[in-house]
Amino acid sequence: MTFQETWLPFIYLYGAGGLAFFLGLILIIKTKALRLDYFKHKKWLGVLLYGLFFYMFIHSMFIFLAISS
Repeated sequence: MTFQETWLPFIYLYGAGGLAFFLGLILIIKTKALRLDYFKHKKWLGVLLYGLFFYMFIHSMFIFLAISS
């Protein structure tokens, strides 16, 4: 499999999707819908960021395993 068939969609997915995700985070922080001085809000920010990077890691591992076999 070529780079265009494996890693390019991954880069596009997390590049464009990550950009939208972080723009959304900036928006909710600037509008004070997410207040970082509240413990629960900091916790949810951590959950959101952990979830993004966790799924990015799992997705990349499955791609790596698929092309290495």
